[in-house]
Amino acid sequence: MDLPFLRANPHLLPTFLAHQRLRTTPVGGGSVCVAERIVLDDGTQLFLKTWPGGVSGAPTAEAVSAPAGLFAAEADGLRWLREAGGVGVPELYAQTDELLLMQWVDHGEPTAVAAERFGAGLAATHAGSAPTFGAPADGFLAGLPLANTPGEDWPTWYREHRILPYLKLAVDAGALDPIDATYIESIHIEAPTEPPARIHGDLWPGNILWDPSDTPWLIDPAAHGGHPETDLSTLYLFGGAPHLTRIIAAYNEVHPLAPDWQTRIPLHQLHLWLAHAVLFGRAYRSAVLDAASHYH
Repeated sequence: MDLPFLRANPHLLPTFLAHQRLRTTPVGGGSVCVAERIVLDDGTQLFLKTWPGGVSGAPTAEAVSAPAGLFAAEADGLRWLREAGGVGVPELYAQTDELLLMQWVDHGEPTAVAAERFGAGLAATHAGSAPTFGAPADGFLAGLPLANTPGEDWPTWYREHRILPYLKLAVDAGALDPIDATYIESIHIEAPTEPPARIHGDLWPGNILWDPSDTPWLIDPAAHGGHPETDLSTLYLFGGAPHLTRIIAAYNEVHPLAPDWQTRIPLHQLHLWLAHAVLFGRAYRSAVLDAASHYH
């Protein structure tokens, strides 16, 4: 069993996994999909991503199929970000409706040097540009549908395709109240005019890998044409990315930021707080309302 064979025959991978023809080790950190490290006969290590209960998992009473188009959308996003030549993106070896098979990245400790590389690299990724805000096809955010309808005006696009869809889902799920929705719908969305940037789209700190050679990597994208401040703002979530001050400084050297850009951090974070409310319930209600409170 070797990599060329798997790249040529990705449809056989579930069979090999089911019959224990490959050595696998669970990888922690994923909140939606199942992550595993695969070791081939020649010692090559690969990263496998599947939907819970599918491929190598035992069937359950719950659905075992990934949402239609989930892995295709992620594969497209990985390729698109990698083409920009900025922050490293693991090479994609195979993709089917059931799985993604990618380059394995050894985990290291984030350093100041790696952080500066990340900041400069992210600016280069963003400079890869996009034809419009949005993307040619809809995508997913942590398994939730993500509308990528193209648009030319970022404030309008962000409201219609990032805030309002997740707001409705959050209310339908009982994570927010109807009165909360009225409050959030009334926020004022404004940001400096920027051409559409090639952004990751879900860049909370857990979606950066740091390897032992001080090289950062992007994973789990919801890639689309967006505002560059969005990726930078979500780096501040959940305690913030390591060496965040150095990341921002290095980014700013390549792509100067507006002096008041940090006043818009809660605005750019709002769509991810809404997604967390949909996925995990009312525990995130206060975070959503706090983010919205800055823009009335």
